[in-house]
Amino acid sequence: MPYRVDRAFRAALVAGAACVALISSATFAAAPAAPAKVPQVNVPLMRQVIKTLSSDEFEGRAPSTAAEPKVLDEIVARFKAAGLKPGNKGSWLQDVPTVEITASQFSPMVVKGKGIAPMSFTIGKDFVAGSYRFVPQTKVADSELVFVGYGINAPELGWNDYAGLDMKGKTAVILVNDPDYEMQGEDGPFKGRRMTYYGRWTYKFEEAARQGATAAIVIHDTYPAAYGWNVVQSSWTGAQYFVQSANDGMDQTVANAWVQKSVAEAILKAAGQDLTTLTAAAKQKGFKAVPLGLTMDLSFDNAIRKATSHNVVGLLPGKTRAHEYVLYSAHWDHLGRCEADKTGDDICNGAVDNATGVGALAALADMNRRAGPAARSQVFLAVTLEESGTLGSEYYAANPVFPLARTVGGVNMDGLSPTGRARDVTVTGGDKSELTTLLRKVEKDMNLSETPESHPERGYYYRSDHFSFAKLGVPMFDVGLGEDLEKGGRAAGEAASEDYTVNRYHQPSDEYSDSWDMSGMAQEVELFYRLGRGLADGSDWPNWHPGDEFRAIRDKSLADAGKK
Repeated sequence: MPYRVDRAFRAALVAGAACVALISSATFAAAPAAPAKVPQVNVPLMRQVIKTLSSDEFEGRAPSTAAEPKVLDEIVARFKAAGLKPGNKGSWLQDVPTVEITASQFSPMVVKGKGIAPMSFTIGKDFVAGSYRFVPQTKVADSELVFVGYGINAPELGWNDYAGLDMKGKTAVILVNDPDYEMQGEDGPFKGRRMTYYGRWTYKFEEAARQGATAAIVIHDTYPAAYGWNVVQSSWTGAQYFVQSANDGMDQTVANAWVQKSVAEAILKAAGQDLTTLTAAAKQKGFKAVPLGLTMDLSFDNAIRKATSHNVVGLLPGKTRAHEYVLYSAHWDHLGRCEADKTGDDICNGAVDNATGVGALAALADMNRRAGPAARSQVFLAVTLEESGTLGSEYYAANPVFPLARTVGGVNMDGLSPTGRARDVTVTGGDKSELTTLLRKVEKDMNLSETPESHPERGYYYRSDHFSFAKLGVPMFDVGLGEDLEKGGRAAGEAASEDYTVNRYHQPSDEYSDSWDMSGMAQEVELFYRLGRGLADGSDWPNWHPGDEFRAIRDKSLADAGKK
């Protein structure tokens, strides 16, 4: 669960505030030399890996299912063929202990109040729900509903939507995204249009638990959420996965849910309130939560299965500084069997998301083997449970095979596009660290321009595995080709991106095709190679920019490493 690493991050951030790094990153201002020669990208290898992993035989690559051993065998075989060594003390695998919870037998969500007829809402159509607690039955009864705006408690900004509230026994009703998400620029307290972690639904459920709430409900709205209800429904259908915890998740809310915007409007209207009016009020600093005078009932059963999923860890040892590490990561998992489409297809194959990333891992391992050892060691990490909240990468970050204090940085790969070559590069999350120096050098060498992230409001920075490492201080590239395609320009790129988001993302239609144009993927893998190899052959220790939320924890990590 994300909250566990968040707590570690916050503690380290406070501890690191007064630390001075003993390993200096000041020299990173000098752009490193480009690789002497860039090996050709093995496109047939990539195509075969993607085609195999996204085939129906692998059943959508759900973790801890009968399909997982097939997936692991395929990745290990590709790593072996590329000349990697087992990375985890002689083993290819790192165990990730998980709890699988499958909810069923949902009651309606019933909202009651004085003077109104009970309102009954249907699972799937009106709401989705689940529990982070490892218990056989979930029951919420007569829990008072409280509208808490955006559900944010940010002391550094003087913002607390829970100020003066006792949430014990109550259910928080929460808006998605940040209060200033409608701004065009990034000058607002929450970076305006660029979503911060406070805007992510994961944070909102975590904060509700910290406030002592019995339950939390996030109101879905397509624009601020950045995806449709179908994505919420498919993601919350079937088994949900969590890393095992000593307290079985009992410090979390009893239940978490999403509701359609129309459902929220109906509930607020019954309470004599208006969603539009309350939303406007919630955007203002000093907003006071609004008790709705209504209660909510909800129950469902939980089938609990403890299991173990796995990260795959491969290593190319460095030749001169083998105890310094550069990391390449991509998640191998997807949704498995999901809600069937109109044709009856119920396998979410996850070809783009993220068989392409694993194909890129295999190609990068192959390229680095052919180039010969780098100065630093290179770690190739195929992680599990990204779709369940980046659990595999978070487990690795909390239990690293190679110390994070000795991990220089790295590249995460999630969703390479089969739409052909591009003329630009986009950096997810904006310019946050000194890695930008290396990126600008590589862009120049590849004759690529850099364009602003097209949808900073979607919070992609907080939705993939690089974030697990960033929270604990490791600078990670989350970059990729932009939307200015060589064929068709920006209009074609934006259309392709929107088509994928609407018609394929987290749906059975995310399938491989032999007609894919792999030229853009090859270009992107070359970009990743140059970035990773630049770090691996370099001697600098990049840091986050001064003032970045991860700077203090990196300073502490480097200081601790310097004392060893």
